[in-house]
Amino acid sequence: MRIVELEAQPNWVLSIVADDGRVGRFDMSPYLQYEAFEALRDQAEFVKVVNDGYFVESDCGADLSADTIEARWQVVGKAARQTTA
Repeated sequence: MRIVELEAQPNWVLSIVADDGRVGRFDMSPYLQYEAFEALRDQAEFVKVVNDGYFVESDCGADLSADTIEARWQVVGKAARQTTA
């Protein structure tokens, strides 16, 4: 899976759109117990996560692969396809 859109939501949830159009949510809260993700407990830091396509990265250096996200996310739908003229 490649992540094409990423948006940090309240309560440590990431809204994600995959390259195949699946839309889902990924709950980061279980990862906050680990030292590598400790800085993300601060919501202001969490919202700074960035999309690197195959990884979600944070300023503190912690990252999660798209494969990890895909294994544990909740798919909630499909993105509307854009047509080209």
